[in-house]
Amino acid sequence: MGRNLYILAATLLVLSLVSCGLAYTNIAQQPGSPGDVSLWRTTGLGLFVVALVVALAGILSALFEQAERRAEEDRRQRRKS
Repeated sequence: MGRNLYILAATLLVLSLVSCGLAYTNIAQQPGSPGDVSLWRTTGLGLFVVALVVALAGILSALFEQAERRAEEDRRQRRKS
């Protein structure tokens, strides 16, 4: 599951960078564009924060899976001896 969360975090990070990039180009400043500059920056920042939270969840998930795997190995070792 950790790998899926890393992929989601990377996707959100790329979308965040695209959104922030649009804020600094002339595309977001032209009339008729899908939003103003502050909206693009806010969206980019929001996506970046969500990407960080998802990446943290992926890290914690991987750590707990590793701890659980090691605890299971220890239990097996105790049963054998």
